[in-house]
Amino acid sequence: MTTLASGTDTLTRDALTVLQPGFPGTTAPDWLLRRLGEGLASVGLFGRNIASPDQLAALTAQLRSERDDVLVAIDEEGGDVTRLEARTGSSFPGNHALGAVDDVELTRAVAHELGRRLAACGVNLNWAPSADVNSNPSNPVIGVRSFGADPESVARHTAAYVTGLQSAGVAACTKHFPGHGDTAVDSHHALPRIDAGPTVLEHRELLPFRAAIAAGSRAVMSAHILVPTLDPDRPATLSLRILTDLLRGQLGYDGLIVTDGMEMQAIAATYGIERGSVLAIAAGADAICVGGGLADDETVRRLRDALVGAVRSGDLPEERLAEAAQRVRELARWAASASQEAPDPAPDVTRVDIGLVAARRALTVTGAEDFTPLTAPPYVALLTPVANIAVGDETPWGVAAELARLLPGTETAGFAGDDAGSVILQAAGTRRIVAVVRDEHRHPWMAAALDTLLAARPDTVVVEMGVPQAPPRGALHIATHGAARVCGHAAAEVIAGA
Repeated sequence: MTTLASGTDTLTRDALTVLQPGFPGTTAPDWLLRRLGEGLASVGLFGRNIASPDQLAALTAQLRSERDDVLVAIDEEGGDVTRLEARTGSSFPGNHALGAVDDVELTRAVAHELGRRLAACGVNLNWAPSADVNSNPSNPVIGVRSFGADPESVARHTAAYVTGLQSAGVAACTKHFPGHGDTAVDSHHALPRIDAGPTVLEHRELLPFRAAIAAGSRAVMSAHILVPTLDPDRPATLSLRILTDLLRGQLGYDGLIVTDGMEMQAIAATYGIERGSVLAIAAGADAICVGGGLADDETVRRLRDALVGAVRSGDLPEERLAEAAQRVRELARWAASASQEAPDPAPDVTRVDIGLVAARRALTVTGAEDFTPLTAPPYVALLTPVANIAVGDETPWGVAAELARLLPGTETAGFAGDDAGSVILQAAGTRRIVAVVRDEHRHPWMAAALDTLLAARPDTVVVEMGVPQAPPRGALHIATHGAARVCGHAAAEVIAGA
């Protein structure tokens, strides 16, 4: 039964309602349950909150025992960005792999199955899919999270993903509006800027969002990026021109607008999270995402008080805050009814296999005609770049675990730096080398290591698990279009001839 603490005034309840905070641990702390009773309507989950499907189901049940209509949100893109399987790697390939296959029915089926698993654990809002067009190959934060570099393809797959996810009773949150693909800066660290003109923006960045809106995306997440053509002064998350005039007005979107994490440095280091949150709501956002890095009651209290104070000082219209809170409640009602009405799927492939089927279809293999599958355990050299914050460094990746299953005795280690190639040669000894890379084109040290390996050992197998921009090379080259566990599984099958 939904409860609201007696004595909590409407303004304070509305301020709590628009927050989407995180918390530490695998059970809900007392302060979070208390805030749910006072009006908090959403909770965000991250890898730190999830140990198993059963534990997650128990956690969401605990939250709903305090507030039955709570929105339980998660950042579960599948592929490289997984919270549901943060400790093992995802059972689903990410967007770039699905875009490489270019079968919208497969994308819909994968999104539906991912949504079904989330719904079974009590999650009803997914901060996905990424509708960003990865037009800048040097992008440090989008990359394989994008369906690709072609706007029309990204639009098709974004719409299919939204449809599949929501058919399972989980609200989609299409991100990062108005498009984070043409950036060379990670907004977790600083404020990126896109200098494209209006025609480019219309036919590139906005096309997938129009498709998502047409598909009925229940939520849209704003980006912490500056787009001077649209607003020369404020990043999208804080921009009335972008959130209200463009997204609401020109694109006709009437669902929930969620901010990206307000603790990200693009906002926190420039405006601060309190002022940033007030400006975001004033600009047209309806929900404030915070909790990836800040996950405590003090953060909730600070943001609640900042919003209440802004209304009382006249800096934020009370009706704007009330409208935002009402949109949160409307989505909560939709999620509650959708979870009961979602039909059981009748997919062409079994639920267990859909992710692996997609991963296998996503492979691009070069040199297979002259390649003899390995029969002896190889040495797997993982050329490891620094992971961006969205992906995180807690999720395992590569092909070693799957190759060890197929070829017992496989050894592996991670390498980085200018001397990586020579160190790998010494460590591998006489074993066949499988070099696993991620975005070789973005890391000169990685390309140099492959140069060294292939000069000394031309029979080296190369597996590219990022965006395949560098020319294929090696005795066998496999582009997986992502580093999910199933992508490694599919590549290992080719290497071992399984």
